[in-house]
Amino acid sequence: MCGRFIDPNLRGTEIEHSEIGIDPFARRFNIKPTQDVLIRPAEEGQFAWARWWFIPVWHKGEMQEWKATTFNARIEEADAKPTFRAAWKYGRCLIPAGGYYEWTGTKGQKTPHFIQSAANEETLWFAGLLSIWNDMRTCTILTRAANSDVEDVHHRMPVILNADERDAWLAGKQDKDLGAGASLRHHIVKSFGIQDDSPELIEEV
Repeated sequence: MCGRFIDPNLRGTEIEHSEIGIDPFARRFNIKPTQDVLIRPAEEGQFAWARWWFIPVWHKGEMQEWKATTFNARIEEADAKPTFRAAWKYGRCLIPAGGYYEWTGTKGQKTPHFIQSAANEETLWFAGLLSIWNDMRTCTILTRAANSDVEDVHHRMPVILNADERDAWLAGKQDKDLGAGASLRHHIVKSFGIQDDSPELIEEV
């Protein structure tokens, strides 16, 4: 799964703020579900903001009445799930990140790990699904079985796409093995609270 991640470092990259049409924003190091996250929708081609907690277009109630936990979706079954299958066809997106967190250990004694790229490209590109509900963009991060780089931390991982896979995903490719070859590394970080947010959160201990 992926329940916390950090903003990508946009400075000096091909997705500098001025290039993506997004006002400059302070980089966040503890992004939580229901917060707005940066996405690149397939249809629009331009970067945008979306609420990280997917609500399908057919939901008729209020936002708080959507009770399902939909900040993640399993790539193995998203195409068949009523909640996600329309977005699988028509709402694909990319969600850039500088890394994400997972925890090991038992409840009350969990150890956080920061997971980041071990390849030349610093930014991780998560495969996502986008739903525009009541004129609000909402999204989810797709997950898959963990590869050997991170399986010692958690049995699931985000679907992290290389350059070729990003194009294929946005074009509608049905391959559910996407992201298997992501090159990642991780280290232990200090425990932190829900409201903590600073670069120190990702420092190795």
